[in-house]
Amino acid sequence: MRTFYRQLSGLTFLLAACPAFAHVGSPNVYFEGDAGSYHILVTVDPPPMIPGIAQVQVRVASGAVDGISISPVYVNGKDQGLPPSPDAMLRSANDPEWFSGKVWLMESGAWEIRVAVDGPQGKGKLAVPVPAYARRTLPMQRGLGALLLALMLFLSVGIVSLAGAAAREGLLEPRTNPSAQNIRRGRKVMAVTAALVVAILALGNWWWNAQAADLKRSMLYAAPPLHVSFDGKNHLTLRMEEDFWHQTRKDQWSMSLIPDHGHLMHAFLLRIPEMDRFYHLHPVQQADGSFTLNLPAISSGNYKIFADIVRATGFPETMVSEISLPDVKGEPFLGDDSGVSASVLASSAPTTHASPLPDGGRMIWQQDGRTLKAGQALWFRFRIEDAQGRAVSDLEPYMGMAGHAEFVRSDLSVFAHIHPAGSVPMASLMIAQQDSGSAMDHASMGALPAEVSFPYGFPQPGDYRLFVQVKRHGQIDTGVFDLHVGS
Repeated sequence: MRTFYRQLSGLTFLLAACPAFAHVGSPNVYFEGDAGSYHILVTVDPPPMIPGIAQVQVRVASGAVDGISISPVYVNGKDQGLPPSPDAMLRSANDPEWFSGKVWLMESGAWEIRVAVDGPQGKGKLAVPVPAYARRTLPMQRGLGALLLALMLFLSVGIVSLAGAAAREGLLEPRTNPSAQNIRRGRKVMAVTAALVVAILALGNWWWNAQAADLKRSMLYAAPPLHVSFDGKNHLTLRMEEDFWHQTRKDQWSMSLIPDHGHLMHAFLLRIPEMDRFYHLHPVQQADGSFTLNLPAISSGNYKIFADIVRATGFPETMVSEISLPDVKGEPFLGDDSGVSASVLASSAPTTHASPLPDGGRMIWQQDGRTLKAGQALWFRFRIEDAQGRAVSDLEPYMGMAGHAEFVRSDLSVFAHIHPAGSVPMASLMIAQQDSGSAMDHASMGALPAEVSFPYGFPQPGDYRLFVQVKRHGQIDTGVFDLHVGS
């Protein structure tokens, strides 16, 4: 694995900038894993509209590959079925380890992209879970809009003119000029007809807008509303509500939740606008469906809340809410809960390369020196050192992973919870691998190296703060890093 990280330390590939995902503002899915004897990195750019075409890219990190094929499988409800005939991916003429392809995603919901690799070392396969939903609608082309407007005006003027001519000259004998009375009658009819045409157009516009609004509510995805309440002491309640998008799919999908990293919900509290307090907490679901938690010691302020869940089909969602809290005299962190205090995020703050840790050690961002730009994905590598500057040897799995990282844009338009394997929730991955018959390694992670890496691509330029979390001798350490991403 460490060899793989070194091989990919300089890897960059393009990511499309799209407005929303089960994270926030970070739609692309990327995952690295083993397909038999071949180690590959899979990137999926889901379509912004459904039905739509997903762009798939595969980078071969180890092993000689003759060919790769992909096929999409729908995981949700009654329409779940067998994969279609696989499509062969195209090998890059400039890079033989790089393959690209396309697949159609026809319905909203949880999908899996099945990847089959063929080469001298035999065949291998894996499945990558992909949430698909409409994020936007296409605007009408300006040329087409102008043409339709011109035709509408032409027809409207024609109707008014025809009505006026019929009233003015319809009863006259041939070659007879209309009288003044005929002309006045024609003008009156034209005025009435014009009013009727305007009324019909206004009514049609209202109907069109109403239909478009209903279609937008039913087709365009929005995360469930999250209602948060505080009891004034240290007890926080989070209640998921249903919106129209989810209500219309209850008969097709299972809306129940499954644990991800051992928890039904991961709640991240971030004090805003300073972004100087960050908490990773795990509420417990109650019989009425709400989630509750006893807060640790928290400083007063306004907090943005990001709550991650995974549906039973593997469909991940991130709900967003906000609450104002007083100073809370809570209990020490228990289990997987953690928090960190940091400096206030300043506009255009200098890039942070080292973050101090509570025991005197530090976390080092091993940046390769290149300028960060939106639309490029990199491997973010972090090395953990003790107080003497030596690589630590006591890292432990944190919720089954070598580490967790949260990428947050200063205006909160981007929030992404990333793992060393990529952006895929482990609960979704398990469903996809079981459905496809791919093997998953459930063995112990064993001794961990002093380095943890995360693949990620910034969807937007701007200022970002990164929270990188690892576990050492039973405690969770969080490194905080600031950086600027260019356009």
